[in-house]
Amino acid sequence: MNEPVDAPETRYVHAGADPRRQGGYVNPPVHHASTVLYRDVAEMDASQADPLKRGGPVYGRFGTPTSRAFEEALTELEGGHAAVVTCSGLSAITTTILAYVQAGDHILVSDSVYLPTRRFCDSLAALGVETEYYRPTADGAAVARLIRPRTRLLYFESPGSTTFEVQDIPAITAVCRAHGVATVADNTWATPAFHRPLALGAGVDAVVHSATKYLTGHADSILGAVVCTEESYPLVRGAAMRLGQCAGADDVYLGLRGLRTLDVRLARHQEQGLELARWLAGQEGVAAVLHPGLPGDPGHDLWRRDFTGAAGLFGVELDPGFGKPDIDAMLDRLRLFGLGHSYGGYESLIVPADPVSHRLPGTWAGRGPLIRVHVGFEALADLKQDLRAGFEVLLRGRVGHRVAASGNVRPVDHGS
Repeated sequence: MNEPVDAPETRYVHAGADPRRQGGYVNPPVHHASTVLYRDVAEMDASQADPLKRGGPVYGRFGTPTSRAFEEALTELEGGHAAVVTCSGLSAITTTILAYVQAGDHILVSDSVYLPTRRFCDSLAALGVETEYYRPTADGAAVARLIRPRTRLLYFESPGSTTFEVQDIPAITAVCRAHGVATVADNTWATPAFHRPLALGAGVDAVVHSATKYLTGHADSILGAVVCTEESYPLVRGAAMRLGQCAGADDVYLGLRGLRTLDVRLARHQEQGLELARWLAGQEGVAAVLHPGLPGDPGHDLWRRDFTGAAGLFGVELDPGFGKPDIDAMLDRLRLFGLGHSYGGYESLIVPADPVSHRLPGTWAGRGPLIRVHVGFEALADLKQDLRAGFEVLLRGRVGHRVAASGNVRPVDHGS
């Protein structure tokens, strides 16, 4: 008898794969499918007896062999019961939240979440659902004080989007489970390669992914997924079916392909990200680097306890006093860091960030402007040189402002 496949490196290669049921080919075919034809009326009637449409083919919107393979693979890697694929990361988030709430409910959401998540949660007020944001550094006792009789769900990211606070997931899930409150974690940053919230402490009820990012890994697909426990799966699958959630066949295929190299890609993102974060921490004009993998970061101890690695995405807080024109000039000078709103691909990216514009007062302690950096696979020497050129422009702008304030010369022209 063959031994079970347990090594993570092996699971990434073989999870969800069965060449025997796909004609011997290594990768499953891409099923572009909508209508399914039944052999007879009895078979059609039998298909309607499966409320979650998990048996044989029913209709393309309920899944194809391609989407089933991706769901099975991600389920195995996250250690869940079953998964649901959706058309985007945001759709995975919204579908999961809607699976749990109804009018009159109260939900708790980390103040550090992805801005589109926050906007969706704010919109739930029109449906009679109240959203309360909590500090991402709250411990279990602080969360317990926020739970009400109608609290139905707690939703969080760890680390938080943009500011990268790490949450005490075992403490939070223990409190929520004791009060009958479901928990949902966004695991897009760490992926199952470095973090498994379903198995941490009391365990969350569902894990959502923007598979657009690290899971696919090549900046060429829009895809989402939810990995569920046995108890949460009927809720999430049912909500996805009612909302008409499905993903395109080509995007699902690209997500499945990305899983095969996730382990080696994340290791490289970690190596490059940590090295560049350490280098940035020593640059003039940088007040702080927000990366839980760095010793001294406020979330470092929790990260060491609960994670096995770090992604290539982090924040950089600049010194107070730099204005938007200074930062714009710096970013426009960069050649290798693309100016784009995503992460997780092979390419390096950088964007300005403004948590103050939407966070609760006092939950973001930074005083200087913030930029978010994603480190790709370019040579580190080239990335450092690119940033040096950007910082020269940034610092020249600051010197120009100081000199102008003394009345000696005009400010530096940032277009030069």
